[in-house]
Amino acid sequence: MKHGWMIRAGNGGRYFNDFKEANCVAIGWNNLGDLRQYTSNEALRDAYVEYFGNAKPGRTANAIAMIRKFRDDIQQGDLLITYSQEHREYLVGEDLGQYEFRPETEQVGEFQHIRKVKWLGRVSRDLFTQSTRNSMGSVLTVFSLSGTVIDEVQDRLAGKPAQTPSLTDDIPTVEAEFELLREEVVSRGHELIKDKIQALDPEEMEELTAALLRAMGYQTRVSARGPDRGVDVLASPDGLGLTEPRIKAEVKHRNGSMGSNPIRSFIGALREGDRGLFISTGGFTREARYEAERATIPVTLIDIDLLADLVVANYEKFDIEGQRLLPLVKVYWPAE
Repeated sequence: MKHGWMIRAGNGGRYFNDFKEANCVAIGWNNLGDLRQYTSNEALRDAYVEYFGNAKPGRTANAIAMIRKFRDDIQQGDLLITYSQEHREYLVGEDLGQYEFRPETEQVGEFQHIRKVKWLGRVSRDLFTQSTRNSMGSVLTVFSLSGTVIDEVQDRLAGKPAQTPSLTDDIPTVEAEFELLREEVVSRGHELIKDKIQALDPEEMEELTAALLRAMGYQTRVSARGPDRGVDVLASPDGLGLTEPRIKAEVKHRNGSMGSNPIRSFIGALREGDRGLFISTGGFTREARYEAERATIPVTLIDIDLLADLVVANYEKFDIEGQRLLPLVKVYWPAE
């Protein structure tokens, strides 16, 4: 029996056209490097935790499972499907049996883990039965499809119309659709907030960091403009740095992962009673995370994802300056 897989083209299918033009599907987690270097599940998990942490073990387990499926479980000839929310259509193809890790200069969209595909055609979402739409509606990056769904996809590709559904089949599973929509809205909103943060200039990023710390109950001072000062934002309960915790934050707003040397230099400038925050919108290398973990003074590394999470969690306490830098609105959602 033919196997089939859904591979998400980013949130909302933003890289749908990139997948189509490059004749491939792709996933993120680029910092892991070539997945073929991990010869055991333990090695892959250790690397994942080093790069991305393990704050939510369930999410970690799901991510590792999807990475393994992409690398190991998908086989040549399997049906691969991706979806465009904008066009409401699925792109269907066959896997060519070639996983590869591409350099950053050759990535597809923002992804470097690639599987080559022979595209067979496109199918409108409206042509599928409700049950198949629900089955293909998961927000997971990679997931397998049932034989029933695969059969229907192949029928639609061949131009065969869907059978007239029974009354029971025609009733949408409202709860499932509702939950999927909610997750999609949350995920898409998170990406849009990250886009807004990325659009700030370096000085605005420092001000945003200060606004976030104020929202968390600290008084802050932003260092004067000029050559790299090492500490960009100082936060403490009294605003003078005389009472603990005394938080020193360095903010790097640039493309590319932050390596170990800047982290080591930052840690070397901290003193007893200090707490370090190093914010890098380009993320961190494995070596950088190792430097922070082995530091004798507590140091927290914050990438763009964690920064966006912290902003959302504390935004209601943002002052006028913080809200001016990053204007957001609350979206209300039914409780049940």
